[in-house]
Amino acid sequence: MATDLARIFGTEGPFARKLAAYRLRPQQLAMAEAVARAIEEGGQLVAEAGTGTGKTFAYLVPALLSGGKVIVSTGTKTLQDQLFSRDLPFVRDALRLPVTVALLKGRANYVCHHHLARTREQDSLASRAEVRYLQRIESFARTSARGDKAELAEVPDNAAIWGQVTSTRENCLGGECSRYADCFVMKARKDALAADVVVINHHLFLADVVLKDEGLADLLPRCNTVILDEAHQLPETATLFFGEEVTAGQLGELARDAEVEALTAARDYAPLPDAARALGLAVRRVRLAAGEATGKQTQPDALRRGDFAAALEALAAALATLASELAEQAERSDELAQCGRRAAEAAARLSRWRERDDPDWIRWLDVTPHGWQLHASPLSVAEIFARQVQNSARSWIFTSATLAVNGDFALYRRELGLAEASTGCWDSPFDYAHQALLYVPRGIPPPNSFEHTDAVVAASVPVLAASGGRAFLLFTTLRALERARDAIAAALARERLDYPLLVQGEGSRSELLSRFRSLGNAVLLGSQSFWEGVDVPGDALSLVVIDKLPFAPPDDPLLAARLAHIERQGGNPFLDYQLPEAVISLKQGAGRLIRTETDRGVLMICDGRLAEKPYGRRILSALPPMRRTRELDDVLEFFRRSVPV
Repeated sequence: MATDLARIFGTEGPFARKLAAYRLRPQQLAMAEAVARAIEEGGQLVAEAGTGTGKTFAYLVPALLSGGKVIVSTGTKTLQDQLFSRDLPFVRDALRLPVTVALLKGRANYVCHHHLARTREQDSLASRAEVRYLQRIESFARTSARGDKAELAEVPDNAAIWGQVTSTRENCLGGECSRYADCFVMKARKDALAADVVVINHHLFLADVVLKDEGLADLLPRCNTVILDEAHQLPETATLFFGEEVTAGQLGELARDAEVEALTAARDYAPLPDAARALGLAVRRVRLAAGEATGKQTQPDALRRGDFAAALEALAAALATLASELAEQAERSDELAQCGRRAAEAAARLSRWRERDDPDWIRWLDVTPHGWQLHASPLSVAEIFARQVQNSARSWIFTSATLAVNGDFALYRRELGLAEASTGCWDSPFDYAHQALLYVPRGIPPPNSFEHTDAVVAASVPVLAASGGRAFLLFTTLRALERARDAIAAALARERLDYPLLVQGEGSRSELLSRFRSLGNAVLLGSQSFWEGVDVPGDALSLVVIDKLPFAPPDDPLLAARLAHIERQGGNPFLDYQLPEAVISLKQGAGRLIRTETDRGVLMICDGRLAEKPYGRRILSALPPMRRTRELDDVLEFFRRSVPV
């Protein structure tokens, strides 16, 4: 296959003929050859490919040439749709391969005929907008071939109505549903079974891993090769996925569904709607007992509060009563039987959260302004994940722009139990020394001080003036983002800098990015949502400001438990976990700046620890090889030479 790859990626190959701007990138060819070897040998490859390497084509070409069934999993719906609609068809057509492709998403992405009909019959929508949305969804469901809500742009992705007209694993009736033959989810799964290449996302992939680990049927079709793009997200996603949760939202929905179905199918049995309403009250009592302060707290800390422990006891009793009443009336309708199963499963999860004493698990309470979640997660997913990899006759490709620290994959391999995996690291082909400047301003207060965010804003203003806006200001916490919002607005007004200000939360991410690209001189304030998976090539983005090094908050219960676990095993929590995690996250944020060979820009990191702490050198060496400065004059000169006229 090596000869074929050299020809395909060469200057006379099919890509060069189809793309006017195509050029041979040695890094891309080398990665493609490594992927081909892993597929041929049935091995595991962990591959880091810097921005601009062209990793998507580097894994798609050998995967399609292999002739086997391939699953490609991504971390975001955006990349999933891009792969299915653009990249895969392009590569397939360029190589002239008779390959069939299917897109498979989680069931919450597909309109459910059953729940759509129930929503229409209940006539309980809260606003006129929701009524209009329902009418559009009904029309869409009658004419759509796939029922994928992403195809209905007229209804916002975050509209509340979607939760009422799609299904979940808990409330799907499966083969007992009267609309099973028309089910969009089942059609998508049948298409996936028949296709040569299936594009999915990490949540769906991990659902399959969990179901297999529990000895249940495969959710995804069997395949020869699994490719996990945006693979840096897997450890954290897997930690939550392999755990359990009980949430106010889950139980509130269960209470509503049980009450509605009781009034429909068991109208003469008063104890059932009473039990459903009692569960709703118990859910609200837990929120009141959790107190006014939001945030996370460990299970022992939460249960030490007598009122909270009593509220959980009352919740358990309400769940048990509802489960019992539903079991009594289960024969009256499929929906009642299903609500009964949901209640029994929730009661079991709640019992495990309250009683389990396992040093390999961490349990915590997360309180939000209007709700709460009880989480239980394993401290390590390595054993579970490794078992899935080792017990399957598949090739496994893990790839991302950020998996290693200076070429060292130790943390990533340890987190997923990939002891046998080979590794490869290919640097970006971009000329960072000429295209970019790294600026660490002097005089910024310590990152944990109250004054830090105001100082970040003050230091950013002259740079924004020089860059003509065209900037991302990325913050490690929502609290800092909120504090910066008013400060940056006031500073821009004071300096008479007429740059549009876009703020995370004031519109969907896609809407904000579309406006940012079209405006040409905007300043966008974002937090975690904009650190990765955001692509703004060209002149619209020439400055990325990061407020501080992205170390995870020390009061996070899961992090604290992990660090204690590492220390018990004789490791160094900071060097073995916190530092490499921060480096990988910082590389993601920094990667927003230079997206093409012609981009130019400044990366501004407002954290003196980069220059003053011994570990700062390790972080700097892991970033792209930009020219570095601590002087504002160097930044102003860079933009004088770079800003388009």
